[in-house]
Amino acid sequence: MSFDLSVIPHKNIILAVTGGIAAYKSAILVRRLKDAGFNVRVVMTDGAKAFITPLTFQALSGNPVHTDLLNPEAEAGMGHIELARWADLVLVAPASCDTLAKFAAGLADDLLSTLYLATKAPVWVAPAMNQQMWAAKATQRNLATLIEDGVHVIMPDAGSQACGDVGLGRMPEPEDIARQVTEYFHKAQRAIAEKFGLLAGKKVTITAGPTREAIDPVRYISNHSTGKMGFSLAAACYAVGAEVTLIAGPVSLDTPNGVKRKNVASAMQMLDESMKKLDDGCDIFIATAAVADYRVAQVAEHKIKKAGDELNVALIKNPDIVATIAQQEKRPFMVGFAAETQNIEAYAAGKLVAKKLDMIACNDVSRADIGFASDENAMTVFFAEQYQLDQRDLEKASKQEIAQQLVEAIHDALTHVVQSEDDF
Repeated sequence: MSFDLSVIPHKNIILAVTGGIAAYKSAILVRRLKDAGFNVRVVMTDGAKAFITPLTFQALSGNPVHTDLLNPEAEAGMGHIELARWADLVLVAPASCDTLAKFAAGLADDLLSTLYLATKAPVWVAPAMNQQMWAAKATQRNLATLIEDGVHVIMPDAGSQACGDVGLGRMPEPEDIARQVTEYFHKAQRAIAEKFGLLAGKKVTITAGPTREAIDPVRYISNHSTGKMGFSLAAACYAVGAEVTLIAGPVSLDTPNGVKRKNVASAMQMLDESMKKLDDGCDIFIATAAVADYRVAQVAEHKIKKAGDELNVALIKNPDIVATIAQQEKRPFMVGFAAETQNIEAYAAGKLVAKKLDMIACNDVSRADIGFASDENAMTVFFAEQYQLDQRDLEKASKQEIAQQLVEAIHDALTHVVQSEDDF
């Protein structure tokens, strides 16, 4: 079982639009939900059609717009039942005062009110109305009934209204509503992943990106690593139930959803943070970082001035982070990476043994189409001898897809060794 929390694929949302000036925001909301990976179908009341046309929503959603309760073109003419079964979530935005009253009273005199009663999907409402209508006792009584019935209410914002009043009743911005919906599905999917995911309950530490070894206050030694592979792995591990800490060198990437991040610059700082994670508890250590092999022996206190045609800088060897972690008494499952330009598989197999790793993934960074700075990669995975698993060739794919395959390889190795021990 695998989960990708970076996007919510194949989730079906019915966006119901009711009568109100805020209906124009619903058009933007469709776009934001689509951008987040949702499938969207739009239901409109007669009142909504007075403010915005169905054609607008059809163009934005890519699906026909539903307006009639008994639609002969729908499945068996029972459009509300078809929609009720299709939806993973029903979102009413804007939700008019009249719609809230219908829902609370259990009326079923149009498509939307009938759909509300027919669906098993969660129902969310984003009320939008005049501030006095919002404050009315009847409206608040209807809201209390809906909340008691399990409806989730996205509370309105305060501010200037189309009628000229100022107060509560404005529909929240589409970006905010889309964010809340996305977070809802993230949490639901995360709960499943924590129970059934491939790495459920595992503590994973991942190093990613380059390190920078200072020469003076303005210069440093580094490499071309962007951290994309490590960040993709962090997202993939979190998606299958792991508790993930990402120790990142200097990169320009957003932290994956749910992942804890520690920023470092030098190899020594990265090693220090890695050792701390061992003390905190670590089941799997994945070393994707391109750590500088050497650092400057004596970092200049001030900027080195240009003088002469040559500048000699003495370098000393940095500690090997992945080998250091692998030598610890309470070592986690160790995953190394080998970025090479020649004799790829031979070097990787040698590192697997020399550094006492459980698994190593190697790639050819001399290829222009994969590796550093690319959004795609291709790898060969080797396992330590005790796992008795054949090498795996991961064909060229996006780094997200490669990350998911690597997670499956880690799971297979962990599962295989447990099964092997049980055989004795």
